[in-house]
Amino acid sequence: MPSDANGSILSLEALARAWAAQSGWEVLAVLLALTYLVLVVRQNAWCWVAALISTTIYTALFWDAQLLMQSALNIFYMVMAIYGWWYWRQGGEGEQTPPIVRWGGARHTTNLGLIAIAAGGSGFFLDRYTNAALPYLDSLITWAAVLTTFMVARKVLENWVYWWVINSLAIALFLDRGLALTAALHAAYLLIALVGWRQWLRAYRVQQESV
Repeated sequence: MPSDANGSILSLEALARAWAAQSGWEVLAVLLALTYLVLVVRQNAWCWVAALISTTIYTALFWDAQLLMQSALNIFYMVMAIYGWWYWRQGGEGEQTPPIVRWGGARHTTNLGLIAIAAGGSGFFLDRYTNAALPYLDSLITWAAVLTTFMVARKVLENWVYWWVINSLAIALFLDRGLALTAALHAAYLLIALVGWRQWLRAYRVQQESV
């Protein structure tokens, strides 16, 4: 029994140290990333402003953690945040964002093939020529997220399914690199993605009924 109590105390101390070690910048990036995703679920164009600031911070954080592909990915996110803001603001009617769309099975099959090829190529390069950590997993998450972010910007319903898989893999990646708060963020993303799917699917069905 005493050993269990000591183990519990040590676990609490470890959690406290892990929390204290979190960068203030990482906390801010996480909060903004959550804000972004909640606003995406609500189809609010201001999500892209939160995304731009969050990804700017993450670009630096991931570079410092030697996650080179994740750092590069966040530069892409910054560009897509600007594009998403523009598209969502000009593509709808009045205060509405553009309508939700769906992609067919053939397109998704092509997408998955392209992701696998790109991830294999960049993973091999990073493994051979750089000090990148977990290069193949990092690459897979990165290239899948590149495509899926474009799907969000274009309001493709199936983006939520892609994100569920991506975030599951990302949790393992970030825990390995000591980014505990960012791993917890992606765990929250899993739940939000389920809500997002239901909300967008409902909105899509309403759109179809009004056509």
